[in-house]
Amino acid sequence: MEVKTRKKISLFNILNITGFILFSILVIYPFWQTIVLSFSDAESASSLGVNLWPDQWITDAYKFMFSNDNIGVAYLNTIARTVFGTILIVTFTVLAAYPLSKKDLPYRNVFTIFFLIAMFFSGGMIPDYLLIKNLGLIDNSLSLILPSAVNVFFIIIMRNYFMTIDKGLEESALIDGANYFTILTKIIIPVSKPVIATVALWAAVYHWNEWFHALVYIQDDAKTVLQIVVRDMLTAMDLSNNQNAQVGGGGGMASSELLLSNVRAATVMISIGPIVLIYPFVQKYFIKGIMIGSLKG
Repeated sequence: MEVKTRKKISLFNILNITGFILFSILVIYPFWQTIVLSFSDAESASSLGVNLWPDQWITDAYKFMFSNDNIGVAYLNTIARTVFGTILIVTFTVLAAYPLSKKDLPYRNVFTIFFLIAMFFSGGMIPDYLLIKNLGLIDNSLSLILPSAVNVFFIIIMRNYFMTIDKGLEESALIDGANYFTILTKIIIPVSKPVIATVALWAAVYHWNEWFHALVYIQDDAKTVLQIVVRDMLTAMDLSNNQNAQVGGGGGMASSELLLSNVRAATVMISIGPIVLIYPFVQKYFIKGIMIGSLKG
């Protein structure tokens, strides 16, 4: 019986490991293909087939991306927006979720319904623009941060997580003379790292990828974000390639030194860099935070 059990366990482990290896390949290959495409020349990029390694490593796509004088400033603006925007979202989320997690909070259900209405209904783009304009935030970096400072979905997730924390911790602190702000900063936040890290990751990804507010509210190129600069460069290159194709009888794009696909691949690698570096440090909290925060209502 022991021999049979060992054989079964061994076969299970082999199948399990094989399955995870195949799944990892499916996940990693598109990422690696993008890297290869960003360092390939136009001839290799235009050819069909699986390219696991470029014929020669060429950095023309990256040189083209960084040839724009605004991309460095835009990159710094995006990093600053992501950092300050994430801090603001996490702060407001904690300050709103902690009181709502108290069942003895007066009018708790009224506040919850108020938040839910704001979650499902909004004024729309025109009222938002008029509000930002009346606040004097047009062409101001704060217009990229303040409109998204309060996210109801994040508040609900964090509130539900706070409700799972043992009430004995808070009661003992109250007996010792601690106030609610001390309890929040010294007890609740330290034991809520999973949900805080999860919300911080969501907020960081949102601010890093979001470009529409910058397109609408920002007019000065010195205040724009990376996504807008990249979008303008890709649009300009696409128009240039189309003009070359028309002039060259359809072969202009294939014969150019740089293809739009090369630049798009380089854009992806440049854009996802910081998020890819941050994610491994947050991933260990991510699953626990979202699962516990989504269970208790």
